[in-house]
Amino acid sequence: MTVKFTQEHEWIKIEGDVASFGITAYAAEQLGDVVYVELPEVGKTIKTGDAVAVVESVKAASDVYAPVSGEVVEANEELSASPEKVSEDAEGEGWFAKIKLSDASELDGLMDVDAYKAFLESL
Repeated sequence: MTVKFTQEHEWIKIEGDVASFGITAYAAEQLGDVVYVELPEVGKTIKTGDAVAVVESVKAASDVYAPVSGEVVEANEELSASPEKVSEDAEGEGWFAKIKLSDASELDGLMDVDAYKAFLESL
């Protein structure tokens, strides 16, 4: 399993031609307590950079952007009832959706964990 990160603080875990994604622990920490998550629709075709979800916290509402292009094959419906999972385990049970990748080469433009840590240190 490969994990990559975007400069907009999304993570993506790639398993074969399907990848789950969500916001990073850093992003969740910046937002504070998450109170609502709007997920992308299963079956929707998305493109890299599209606003595909919304996360609302006690501090702000933020768009979540697609880290890669593909088709949404699953949404984490548990977040509708328990949005706090994003705050508690952003890079685990707080995943937003799974995408069937349409162009795996898009992953090359994302950061690995070491590059993301260096990026955070530069903020």
